[in-house]
Amino acid sequence: MARFPRTRFLALALVFHLVYIYSIFDIYFVSPIVSGMRLFALERPAESRPPADRLVLFVGDGLRADKAFQYHPEPYPTTETDLIPRPLAPFLRSRVLEHGTFGVSHTRVPTESRPGHVALIAGLYEDVSAVTTGWKLNPVDFDSVFNRSRHTWSWGSPDILPMFSEGAVPGRVDAFAYGADFEDFSADATALDYWVFDGVKALFADAEKNSTLKKELKGEKNVFFLHLLGLDTTGHSYRPYSKEYLNNIKVVDQGVKEITRLINDFYGDERTAFVFTADHGMSDWGSHGDGHPDNTRTPLIAWGSGVAQPEVYEDQVAPGHDEYSADWHLDSIRRHDVAQADVAALMAYLIGSEFPANSVGELPLSFLSADVKEKAEAYLVNAQGILEQYRVKEEQKKATELRYRPYKALSEGHSADQRVADIQRLVDDGRCEEAIEETAVLIKIGLQGLRYLQTYDWLFLRALVTIGYLGWIAYALTTVLDLHVLHGRVKRSRSPAATAAFASVLVALYGSFIISKSPITYYGYAFFPVLFWEEVYAQRHGLLEGRKQLFGHVKSGSSLASLAFNSAVYVAVIQSLALGYIYREVLTVLFVLGAFWPAVYGLTFLQDHIALAATWLLSCLAMSSFTLLPAMKTENVTLILVGGGLMVVVGLLYLLFEDFVLADFSSTKKPSMPPSSLNRTLVGIQVGLIVLAMFITRSSALSLQAKQGLPLGNQVMGWVVLIVSLSMPLAYRFQPNNHYIHRLLVIFLTCAPTFVILTISYEGLFYVAFSILLVSWVRLEHELFVYSSKTHATAAKPTSNGVAKSAATTETTTHLPSPFRPLTLHDARVALFFFVLLQSAFFSTGNVASVSSFSLDSVYRLIPVFDPFAQGAMLILKIMIPFALISANLGILNKRMGVAPSALFMLVMAVSDVLTLYFFWVVKDEGSWLEIGSTISHFVIASLMCVFVAALEPVSAGFIAGVEVGDGAREGGSREDGLIGVEAFKL
Repeated sequence: MARFPRTRFLALALVFHLVYIYSIFDIYFVSPIVSGMRLFALERPAESRPPADRLVLFVGDGLRADKAFQYHPEPYPTTETDLIPRPLAPFLRSRVLEHGTFGVSHTRVPTESRPGHVALIAGLYEDVSAVTTGWKLNPVDFDSVFNRSRHTWSWGSPDILPMFSEGAVPGRVDAFAYGADFEDFSADATALDYWVFDGVKALFADAEKNSTLKKELKGEKNVFFLHLLGLDTTGHSYRPYSKEYLNNIKVVDQGVKEITRLINDFYGDERTAFVFTADHGMSDWGSHGDGHPDNTRTPLIAWGSGVAQPEVYEDQVAPGHDEYSADWHLDSIRRHDVAQADVAALMAYLIGSEFPANSVGELPLSFLSADVKEKAEAYLVNAQGILEQYRVKEEQKKATELRYRPYKALSEGHSADQRVADIQRLVDDGRCEEAIEETAVLIKIGLQGLRYLQTYDWLFLRALVTIGYLGWIAYALTTVLDLHVLHGRVKRSRSPAATAAFASVLVALYGSFIISKSPITYYGYAFFPVLFWEEVYAQRHGLLEGRKQLFGHVKSGSSLASLAFNSAVYVAVIQSLALGYIYREVLTVLFVLGAFWPAVYGLTFLQDHIALAATWLLSCLAMSSFTLLPAMKTENVTLILVGGGLMVVVGLLYLLFEDFVLADFSSTKKPSMPPSSLNRTLVGIQVGLIVLAMFITRSSALSLQAKQGLPLGNQVMGWVVLIVSLSMPLAYRFQPNNHYIHRLLVIFLTCAPTFVILTISYEGLFYVAFSILLVSWVRLEHELFVYSSKTHATAAKPTSNGVAKSAATTETTTHLPSPFRPLTLHDARVALFFFVLLQSAFFSTGNVASVSSFSLDSVYRLIPVFDPFAQGAMLILKIMIPFALISANLGILNKRMGVAPSALFMLVMAVSDVLTLYFFWVVKDEGSWLEIGSTISHFVIASLMCVFVAALEPVSAGFIAGVEVGDGAREGGSREDGLIGVEAFKL
């Protein structure tokens, strides 16, 4: 097979999947931002003042709702009394009990800082992809409460403040941020919060000396924003149930108390409103980002001018409480839950400013101390702002659609203006409660109208993307059939009429995109289906020929039944992997069943390969245990060292038994090439690097646990070990040993120090077990291939003219120019095993399809200062190592079984998108936050799996370049024996 078709296929796979991964953001998560809206604010008489002259917003970054309200013992007890559980935030609790209103603010996914702050301050939910812009200076390109204020002063992280200061009216927002290097995960993160509190105190101290500043501070509609990052940093480092996190809550509570007193003393007018909340929560394993309830539930406490007093219920549980708040000891106070975007509407009302132009939040009336008429009027203004967005979006949609279909609830006869006028009459007539009810209905209709416009193109786009995925699967299978079964002997058959028909479809689609001014990605979504299905149609004759070659011998009833049964099992395994994204235990079941798979080939095969079968059995059972272990891992130095110790043992055993290990297992017991002293020295160095990595990791982990920071020497040596170990394969080029076992060992030892440094618990044990399983799989597959080939050769019967018939007819196997044998049904099972192992490489140490489960603890040993891209790169490196291992082993298996280097990779890429397409259709952008976050993760991970396979094929080629596999491939039979029957398809 020519190199060009293979390269073209892999490149096409990469481009197609990267383009189509983005499709969920064009379909399910389109940016809601529009411009050109009128602004609305509650009109007041000239002599009337807004509820508050100023507002203070405290955001405890990463604070979970339950941790803010629960009772806990003193984090650092000094007396027995300190062991008695008590509130860790007594001041904030006093606001709930005596001075204001509280509840839970529910966030949306992704639960990251940028989308959380945008929802709080601008009142809108950005599209999910906006999370990628949240770690660097990317000013918000929409309106916000800060932009509506007269002036805003803000203190906190350099990752958050500039977004709102740079995106606002010039000079309106002052941002005081500490340096990025101040966000040190190895240091006490409470320093970040103290810095903010000290900055606020310094501003007001300066105002006592600066009359200009004092006058500016005394103005109305001022906002003060305190971004408190300490809780988030502490939670990442120590977990939200740790004494460090709980102590940070105490620090925040004390700081809020001091700032509240300072501001009240400075103004002395009781005209300040205070809001305390969080941008997102924190999972038990110290991460966030997905839709787990611990990440989406944050505290909301408001008090001060314009805020309602607490609703107390003396003799019963107050409304709003449930099992979640049962241990908060706040049952007598009514709990009011809101959506996160509602907080922006609340703040805009309190300072009397216009509602932010893109806000979709509903004004939480239960938080207001106003009379019912003002509540009704403010609520109606809130509704008008939402309806204005609908009006602008509808005008834009009308201008780009050939045949626009309006939203019925806001179309002729039920127009927005008419509905607003009807509600205003109710207010004027004094029927305010009824007006509030009607406004609530109108807001829901307005939000549904926005939803209608947001999802206007869903049906068309989802159908187009589905046809694209089905086209890719068909194209991939057709290409595999052409290149690796027929070896290109059946030429494509194109007709001018068919080509013109496909081209016409593409032109029609592109024409509609031009008229509707569609995004450029739409052109990609349309191009690929036309390309793929045109290629499949051109290969229609090859499909017929391939069917004859693969299934021509399946004629008897028993053969058909066997094929049907094995096909059903095949589909069931793929479908179970979809379930495995939700329940990791599914992989446990698959490994347990797979442990006994060699027994299908009979007692004779097991007796001849008893050691290999036993190794496979034990390694499968070992792998089955990892998906039963909790995905939420805490740092365990002992397990890290045990895993590293096993890696060292593997290296030492190789050095001790090198002669036996390098024997060609498929032919003789003599080494295929004499041992090299240089190679032995290099292996010894690699083993030494593992030992050094263990010592450094232990020292660094203990130092960080003791809050002594990361010693500079440990950090430097950690990087040295990491870089040197990954560079070691270059040293083997001076005296190469191309035996495949030696090559696999070198790869194993190369990645071992990295896995030691970047592990926090049992991942090292998984690395060893997974590596042994892969080598066992390669050897077992090869032995089964040889066994099946010999069995079918023996079973061949001579015909009347004395010519033997094998399972493969001479018509399909003669005069083939390819040096590789054609793929068979046997290889479909190999591809399935590879696909299961690929899933296991990710989920054996990770959470249920949630990247947020991969803890940052290990990264702190190399990068203690907050750097999301560098830290993320380290996590990705750790996640990718098992994929590198499996790619190398599959490359070896390709060679040992005599198939083309890319054949199995291409087959897996075709099969894997069955899962991708399934997860595409179950993506949700509504419902519980857990469901939304999980469905996004499922689709992205399933899509990236295919990208990984495409990217790993050249990696595999690099790993096994020049590798020797002995004469095992020849033992598998010639090409005339290449087509193994249905029995080889056994699962």
